[in-house]
Amino acid sequence: MRKRQVVLRRQEPSGNSTTSSATARTVRYGECQKNHAAGIGGYAVDGCREFMASGEEGTGAAFTCAACGCHRNFHRREVESTSTEVGFERASPSSNGR
Repeated sequence: MRKRQVVLRRQEPSGNSTTSSATARTVRYGECQKNHAAGIGGYAVDGCREFMASGEEGTGAAFTCAACGCHRNFHRREVESTSTEVGFERASPSSNGR
């Protein structure tokens, strides 16, 4: 299974220092929740435990599960996010010796 990661950055300048915070989100798709018996008024799931992409990232097959054959949207989405802050000092114009 391939994990997808998105990095968002926000910068807030304050005086001579800048703090940049980055949030990394890892998205994982869990068990299939597609109701195969919806057409006859019942409820039955196929028991697929985890989404596995049928093809490479960036192709149409990446949205189809290799185990159960349904679209990725039928699988439960789990988002894990981590946040880190990075701070650094900017040199002021008067500190370069002039």
